[in-house]
Amino acid sequence: MANIASVDGPKAGPMTGEEKKVIFASSLGTVFEWYDFYLYGSLATYIGATYFTQYPEATRNIFTLLAFAAGFLVRPFGALVFGRLGDLVGRKYTFLVTILIMGLSTFLVGILPGAATIGIAAPIILIGLRLLQGLALGGEYGGAATYVAEHAPHGRRGYFTSWIQTTATLGLFLSLIVIVGVQFLMGKEAFAAWGWRIPFLVSVVLLGISVWIRLKMNESPAFQRMKAEGKGSKAPLTEAFGQWKNAKIALIALLGATMGQAVVWYGGQFYALFFLQNVLKVDLQSANIMVAIALFLGTPFFVIFGALSDRIGRKPILMAGLLIAAVTYTPLFKAMTWTANPALAEAQASIRATVTADPADCKFQFNPTGTSKFTNSCDVATAFLTKNSVPYDVVPGPAGQPATIKIGDETIPSFDVVAAGDKAKAMTGAFEKGVNIALHDAGYPLNRGAIKVPDAKLDAFIAANPELALNADAVRAGEKQTMPADKLVADKLLTADEAKGATDMAVYNIAKGGSFSMVADPARVNWIGTIAILFVLVLYVTMVYGPIAALLVELFPTRIRYTGMSLPYHIGNGWFGGLLPAMAFAMSAAKGDIYFGLWYPIVFAAITLVIGLIFLPETKDRDIHAMD
Repeated sequence: MANIASVDGPKAGPMTGEEKKVIFASSLGTVFEWYDFYLYGSLATYIGATYFTQYPEATRNIFTLLAFAAGFLVRPFGALVFGRLGDLVGRKYTFLVTILIMGLSTFLVGILPGAATIGIAAPIILIGLRLLQGLALGGEYGGAATYVAEHAPHGRRGYFTSWIQTTATLGLFLSLIVIVGVQFLMGKEAFAAWGWRIPFLVSVVLLGISVWIRLKMNESPAFQRMKAEGKGSKAPLTEAFGQWKNAKIALIALLGATMGQAVVWYGGQFYALFFLQNVLKVDLQSANIMVAIALFLGTPFFVIFGALSDRIGRKPILMAGLLIAAVTYTPLFKAMTWTANPALAEAQASIRATVTADPADCKFQFNPTGTSKFTNSCDVATAFLTKNSVPYDVVPGPAGQPATIKIGDETIPSFDVVAAGDKAKAMTGAFEKGVNIALHDAGYPLNRGAIKVPDAKLDAFIAANPELALNADAVRAGEKQTMPADKLVADKLLTADEAKGATDMAVYNIAKGGSFSMVADPARVNWIGTIAILFVLVLYVTMVYGPIAALLVELFPTRIRYTGMSLPYHIGNGWFGGLLPAMAFAMSAAKGDIYFGLWYPIVFAAITLVIGLIFLPETKDRDIHAMD
């Protein structure tokens, strides 16, 4: 890049009041936007129950796909729209627009009636609001980072912009605190019914504060100088990506910096939470608290590494973070299994399942939106084992034959869902029960809950569950509850046809006769050990994320800075990072190893490490005011 000046050494000195206001205003608004963005993901279950479950499966799948696209894939388009606007009309006004869009969209989710009230308009409006959120977030980060960097004195941009880097973590932290707090105060039932809306409604207060503060801010001095000198770009998109000298820098920024930064960030912060909840089966509240504590302890290191990058450079810290993460991810996640769910770790160490299947029957289960259906017998078997964190080997079986699972001495046949037709539901129940009993007997930490059985179904239930060794006469002579027939139908204990002619019926509560669930025994969870591992993962996040804003700002001249830095950032974080959980699950399912999915962040971190070491320039001594 031509005409780039370098200046030696950081300029020390206390931060002025105006500089503090710039950082506070930019950071507060960005925390608020990330808070809004994370609410949707954290409360997806309640949102889905309110807006999507009333519709046929195909319709639900379309809505889920659109929600996913809005959340991650649309962010680069927001970067283009608002990046261009920020380079044409100014940083201040552009990210004032983004915060208004994000805030109002979030508040409206909190008051939007459900599908039961306004029909299909509800999910359509919800998707529209989610699209607006994704677009606004695509424009917010670049604006905040650029605005702060252009106010920062030379030699302190890493320190100043590192405060912006804390905002994503603080936004997640804030969303977890609000959700857990509201849920605790209201109780789980009230929260599920309507209380989940409160975190969305509270955001209007944060919006008002953020807008009020941003209205008092001045435009970036670098942008004002550029405009006064008539050096502004008339076509920022064309100049940033249509001219090879600038497009090359954007490509290096993506492949040599943000791609690896994104997978380490998502791996250490979001996938770690996913791994605790979905793989290690730690209960939702405990997992959220553990991650929140690790985030609280780790967040100051964003600023520490940002300030350090002003002294030793952006590149050494970023590259070191990528290297350490790539080398240690697998042992750290394995250690987390032993601290968070030692019973599962013990069972995995001694028992592996064997899936025997026709190789043509096994598919790669990439399912980022959760809408794809894998119906072959091999996929049914491997998906169930993967969801229950059971390691397995796949061995070739006879062509055209359904897959089987062997656990210890037990062999359980799988089935093809499509071929099963109207028997699929019953076959699914029998298959899952057979596998769960075999896993339980082999030592896996499975709990079997209670079940309510109406008298009309008691004999059939006992016959279908011989392992419970129940006696019908003894059950009927024991405790029972009499329920009205309409209540039995409402609770789905009987169908309307089964309840026909009855006014009420005895219902028996059968302990350990219900569904199985893999759990982490709270008494055996090592909280200190788990939080320590999570803290190390967050530390890696701070290494790669703390200096990245300053690095990106320093790569591009003022006239295209907002546009140029925003797109590689959001492609890296929205696409490479956002796809991590889905890719990790698919890879683990294909290999039969809960840790195999970690190769996704490891490989991309390693690729970025190599490209960054070769092509990424060191930028800490660049004078960004002399680049135009």
